[in-house]
Amino acid sequence: MKTAYLGLGTNLGDREGNLRAAVEALRSERVVVARASSVWETAPRDLLDQPYFLNQVIEVETDLFPRQLFERAKQVERKLGRVASQPKGPRVIDVDILLYGDAVVSVPGLEIPHAGMGGRRFVLEPLAELAPGLRHPVTKRTIAQMLVGVRDQEVRRV
Repeated sequence: MKTAYLGLGTNLGDREGNLRAAVEALRSERVVVARASSVWETAPRDLLDQPYFLNQVIEVETDLFPRQLFERAKQVERKLGRVASQPKGPRVIDVDILLYGDAVVSVPGLEIPHAGMGGRRFVLEPLAELAPGLRHPVTKRTIAQMLVGVRDQEVRRV
């Protein structure tokens, strides 16, 4: 079993309910949810004219390979009503693989570690809550060290 960290985000509908539903939909014999961070509210970035997001990180134990876990995440998004929309736009749910053990994966459509995680407090804050000493497999910096660089971004624990 590998330890992976998944980032969850939502800004449409029952946001807290969407996060709970995503966690439950991810659970299976092959994806065991070990821990979940607090929920964090964040202002939208890039595309500003949309509702605030709720974000959370979950730690899972899985025997799925990275591509299989990615497909599972996309399946959960579809099940919960996510439709292809504007990039960075509003969404019912978003499930991203942030880290998968110490794997580095770069194939079309899948980048692990998640390419944008180092610059996003809404990812690093909940991830640091679960694993502050975890090291990024490429930069070798801890999550806590990475978090220092994004402290200027506003987030609020719900």
